[in-house]
Amino acid sequence: MPSPEQVYHLLRPRLHPIRLSLVIPMYNEEATIPFLRAAVTEFLRDLPAETEVIVVNDGSTDATLVKVAEWATDEARVKVIHLSRNFGHQLAATAGLDYAHGDAIVLIDADLQDPLSVIHEMVERFRQGYDVVYGQREARPGDGVFKRFSAWAFYRLMRTIVARHLPVDTGDFRLLSRECLDGLQQMREQHRFLRGMVAWVGYPQCAVKYRRDPRVAGSTKYPLSKMLRFAWTAATSFSTLPLQISIVLGMLAGLLGIEEAVRAVVALLAGRTVPGWTSLMVVISILGCAVLIGIGIVGQYVGKIYEESKGRPLYLVARTFNVSSAEEPNRSGNAARTADCAGESHRGRE
Repeated sequence: MPSPEQVYHLLRPRLHPIRLSLVIPMYNEEATIPFLRAAVTEFLRDLPAETEVIVVNDGSTDATLVKVAEWATDEARVKVIHLSRNFGHQLAATAGLDYAHGDAIVLIDADLQDPLSVIHEMVERFRQGYDVVYGQREARPGDGVFKRFSAWAFYRLMRTIVARHLPVDTGDFRLLSRECLDGLQQMREQHRFLRGMVAWVGYPQCAVKYRRDPRVAGSTKYPLSKMLRFAWTAATSFSTLPLQISIVLGMLAGLLGIEEAVRAVVALLAGRTVPGWTSLMVVISILGCAVLIGIGIVGQYVGKIYEESKGRPLYLVARTFNVSSAEEPNRSGNAARTADCAGESHRGRE
């Protein structure tokens, strides 16, 4: 059910989607592909809709491209988008969404931690009239204590910093209606936090709760260091709170400096010797630290403005498999092809 804080919408029931798109970003998922392929084939077997599987290879350094190309050769519904280099999970997911043509689009990771069976319940919510149906984790049995705690803290922090409507305990696993995706595709910023962007566009949204499975193979692509960078990108892309924090730090440092000055004056009036050098160095160090933190935070925002002003494409597509020219994204800035592959589309492996 939707959060009581969300905008109230009158739901319009729909028929089952005529076409369902599965978007699967991948980076070095060679070990998971055989399991994923079997699971997706089984899932699609009895699905009462036309389907397409959009696999995005995000510049993998292992044999991921070879395996997904073989999959595309054997299955015409599988479309492979091979990016020219590693652009990161959020941009790879954006590329997959740009190439999806379904009435309902499901974004899911390749590690099968998010069960495909949950999609059936998502489709039912879609038929009830919801435009966004996100998977909300009730349990994470495959994760350790620290991982579960860090994930819990991450979502609560993002809810405070980024958007109060941001659902907690959710990843990128979600179903989007075509109407919602069309709105989302108008947002072409370089530094992307898709979960926050989906919350920002609005539309009727609800959760489907599920138990997350352990990873079928391979290792996580989001260690703690990457999660921290992701959290910082989300915070600076969606909120000015870090700038406000720098103001607070400056005020605290100023108050501490005033306290040191008062203490020095009191000591002077009392006739005690004032260790001036120590007090001066403490105040200078505190103020200097506050100034540098503030400049650093401002610099992060200025850097993002600089990168956005270049107007570069979000990603470059080096090659595609099972994608016709009519299925190429036609929205300005959605995708750019490298010069040697311009206008070229491939069916299967050459």
